[in-house]
Amino acid sequence: MLSTELKSQIQGAYSRFLEAKGLKPRYGQRLMIAEVAKVLGSIKPNDEGHREGEPAVVAVEAGTGTGKTVAYSLAAIPAAKAAGKRLVIATATVALQEQIVHKDLPDLIRNSGLNFSFALAKGRGRYLCLSRLDMLLQEGEAQNATAQLFEEEGFRLEVDEASQKLFTRMIEKLAGNRWDGDRDSWPEAVEDADWARLTIDHSQCTNRHCPNFQQCAFYRAREGMTKVDVIVTNHDMVLADLALGGGAVLPDPRETLYVFDEGHHLPDKAIGHFAHFTRLRSTADWLGQTEKNLTKLLAQHPLPGELGRLVEAVPELARELRTQQQFMFTACEQLADFRAGEDMEGRERPRHRFVGGVVPEHLRDLGVELKKGFAKLTDLFTRLAELLKQAMDGEAGVGIASHQAEEWYPLFGSLLSRAQANWELWTAFTVEDPEDSPPMARWLTLAESGALYDIEVNASPILAAETLRRSLWNVAYGALVTSATLTALNTFDRFRMRAGLPKAAVTAVVPSPFHHADAGLLRVPDLRADPRDAAGHTAAIVRELPALVEGTRGTLVLFSSRRQMQDVFDGLDREWRRRVLIQGNLSKQETLNRHKARVDEGEPSVLFGLASFAEGVDLPGAYCEHVVIAKIPFAVPDDPVEAALAEWIEARGGNPFMEIAVPDASLRLIQACGRLLRTEQDRGTITLLDRRVVTQRYGKAILNALPPFRRVID
Repeated sequence: MLSTELKSQIQGAYSRFLEAKGLKPRYGQRLMIAEVAKVLGSIKPNDEGHREGEPAVVAVEAGTGTGKTVAYSLAAIPAAKAAGKRLVIATATVALQEQIVHKDLPDLIRNSGLNFSFALAKGRGRYLCLSRLDMLLQEGEAQNATAQLFEEEGFRLEVDEASQKLFTRMIEKLAGNRWDGDRDSWPEAVEDADWARLTIDHSQCTNRHCPNFQQCAFYRAREGMTKVDVIVTNHDMVLADLALGGGAVLPDPRETLYVFDEGHHLPDKAIGHFAHFTRLRSTADWLGQTEKNLTKLLAQHPLPGELGRLVEAVPELARELRTQQQFMFTACEQLADFRAGEDMEGRERPRHRFVGGVVPEHLRDLGVELKKGFAKLTDLFTRLAELLKQAMDGEAGVGIASHQAEEWYPLFGSLLSRAQANWELWTAFTVEDPEDSPPMARWLTLAESGALYDIEVNASPILAAETLRRSLWNVAYGALVTSATLTALNTFDRFRMRAGLPKAAVTAVVPSPFHHADAGLLRVPDLRADPRDAAGHTAAIVRELPALVEGTRGTLVLFSSRRQMQDVFDGLDREWRRRVLIQGNLSKQETLNRHKARVDEGEPSVLFGLASFAEGVDLPGAYCEHVVIAKIPFAVPDDPVEAALAEWIEARGGNPFMEIAVPDASLRLIQACGRLLRTEQDRGTITLLDRRVVTQRYGKAILNALPPFRRVID
C-alpha cells in the first residue's frame, strides 16, 4: 500500500507544478501518476533493503500529449527517495535524453517543490582518454615503436597538422579547466575518425593504474553519479551494465528504480546486446597481423619468465586459428553459394539463413574447433593482462617496468577484447539450443572487406524475454516501462512476449488529451491498385499524390521501402518534384530544417521518408498537416531474426502472420499516424493508400486499433 505521507507528497508536488505553470490537470496524466505511484511506491523491502516478493513492474501506454515525463517523474522521484533508492531514467534516443536533462527535470525542480539532484550518464566512448591524448602529442620514439606494431588495433600515432592543432587546443582547455573532456561539450563537432583516436573501451583502460586516473573525465563523471538522486541515460547503457552483472557503471539494480521511456524499443535493444558476429577474412588477417606483431615485439623486447612464455605462445596459436578460419571461409562459401562477383551495391547483401537455427554438422565441427582455439587465445590474453596489472602495481617478479606495462596494457586489452568476441560468437554459433526455449537465429552474410569480399557469421537470440526477465525484472527494485505505443491490436500481448514481462506486471493505457475525431480525418481512398503489385501501386501513387496533397502546407509521405520511395519520386512531374525533400540526400536534421524553412516562407513542402521518419519526428502545426502512408508497414520478410522467430512460432502450432506480422504492422502504423497531432491545436488528415485495411479480415483489426479519427473510406 502507498503510504499516506508519500501519496500527499506526490499530490502536493503535482498541484504546485500545475499552479506554477498555469495549467489544468490532464486526466491521462493524473491516471499515469496514480498507476506509477501505486506500483513503485508500494514495494516492500526485506531486511537488506532489497525488494521482497514478486518483481514490481508497471507498463503504461500514454498517448502523445499526456505529459509522460512529468507524470512518471512526479511519481517515481518521491517513491525512490522514500525507499532510499536511486532512480535511473533510460531513453532510446539522444533527443529525448537531452530534453529530460535540459528541460523537463529543471522545470520540475523550479515548479514542483520537489528537491532532487540529477546527472546524465554516458558511455566511456563519449569521454576523452587523457593518456591517449598524451600519447598522440608526445614524440617519444619508444612509444611510437610499440604502438606502430598495433596500428590496426586503433593505435595510429602519426598526427597531421589539423589534428595536432585540435589536440593541442584540447589539452590547453583541459589544463585551464575550460573543458571537461566530454565530446558533447566540445564547442564544435569533432570528426568520428579524430574522436576514435582519443577514446578507449573498458578493455584498454588501465583504470586506477593510469597516471591520469585522478583527472580522468569518465571516472570524474562516474564519481559525480554516485552523489545524485536521478540518473538519466539510455537503454544501451543500462543493458551494457546489466551484461556486466549490474552495478558496474550504474547503481546496483537491487538498489534502483528504473524508468524505460520509449520502452517499446527495449526488447530489440536487448536482442542487439546479446547478438554476436565475426567476419572470417578480416579476422584471419587480424590473426596474421597479431602473429607478426608479437614475433616482432619479442625480437625487440626479449621477455623473462611467465610473461615471455605467454607472449611466445600467441603467434603459434594465432597461426593455427588463421588456418581454421580459412577452412571455415571455404566451407561457408561453398554452402551459401556466395559468388565474389555478387552485386554489393544492391539494397540487401546476400544472406544464407540456417533453418531453425540448425547449423550443418561439418560446419558445426569447424565452429567448435574455432571456439576451442579462441578460448585458449582469450585465456592467454587474460593471463597477460593480469601480469601487466601486477607490473603496474610495481610487483618485481613480472620482469618489466611499470611504465612499460602501462604502455602495453591497452594493446593487449584490445587483443583480449577481440579474441573474446570471437569466442562468444563461436560459442553461440555451435551451442545446442534447449528444447523448450526459442533457438538462436544463425546466418551468414556476404560482406565487403576492402577490395575483397568477406563472409560475416552471425548468431542472435530471437527473443530478449528470458534475458530481460533474468537480468532486469527479477533483480531490479522496481521498474516502469512507458511509451505512446506499447500495445498492438489493443492488447499488451506482443510486448509481454517480446520483453518477458513478469506475470504479475501491472499494465495500463492512459488516454491522450487529443480529441482525435475533431482534430483529424483518416481517409482510405480507392487507388484501384493492390499494394502487393509494387509496379501498379507505385504508378497509382504517382498519378494521385499531387491532387491528394493539394492545398496542404506541410506534408509527410511515408514509404515502407526505399525502392518505392525513389520510384514514386522519379515518376512525378519534374516541376512538382521541386517541392519534395527525400530522406537520405541530406542528414535527417538538415532535411527537417529545410522543410520547416520552406513552410515558414509560405511555400508548400513535401517530405518523403522511411521508417525513421515514422517515429520520433516532431512537426507541429503547419509543418505537418497531412500524413500520407503508402501501405501497411509490414516488416521486410528477410530479416533473419524475425524469420527465425516466425519459424519457431509455426513449429509450436502458432500462426506467425497473426501473432507477429500483424501486431508489428499495427504498431508501426499507429506510430506513423502519431506524426499528425503533436499539440492540442493541431489539425489535419491521414491518407492510407492501402485498401487491405477494409478488404482483409486482419485489416479491420489494424484499422480498429488506430486512434479514433473521423473516417472516410471511399
